[in-house]
Amino acid sequence: MQLDKVVSYHKALADPKRVQILILLAQGEMNGQVLAEKLGVTPATITHHAAKLREASLIQERRDKNAIYFSLDHYMIQSSSKAAVNLIYRKSEGGAQEMDEQQKQKRDGVIRNFITQDGKLKSIPSQLKKKLMVLEHMVEKLEYGKKYSEKEINEFIKTYHDDFATLRREFIMHQFMFREDGIYEVNPQEMWARWETLS
Repeated sequence: MQLDKVVSYHKALADPKRVQILILLAQGEMNGQVLAEKLGVTPATITHHAAKLREASLIQERRDKNAIYFSLDHYMIQSSSKAAVNLIYRKSEGGAQEMDEQQKQKRDGVIRNFITQDGKLKSIPSQLKKKLMVLEHMVEKLEYGKKYSEKEINEFIKTYHDDFATLRREFIMHQFMFREDGIYEVNPQEMWARWETLS
């Protein structure tokens, strides 16, 4: 079982200053200088902690001239938190085995709309809920427990769509897959981002 996302999430929170940064950013976007002043630390300390938070996908950053502005990644904070709870209690909120008939019809309808009869993805859905349905449909075709090289994942994705780099990132970002040293594995379903929980 791959625990990378859950572990990196908790490692990122394992420092009081990083938690304080997240609390401040919950008020809105701030630059590193402002964060440093509010926390009574140097800008270099903010840069160090921000790198750890960014690695765990808990914050985003943008550059404006000489200043770097930080903001929370609300979706990843919530989904990482839920993934930890689901993994520990071995439950899958709205998981495939618990999917009711109405959810199944909704998912099947989205798959029909986005995937042609010969299995090609017409376009990557822009709406998060539909995107997760499509990603789930694709990753279910991979073998759990098998180690895939990046080339193998690229070839798999190309059977659906030419933009393998974007879809490969989406697999990782939404915790369908785990990557370490260029090797990819399917995560347990408990860790997958669940479209069923979105409105």
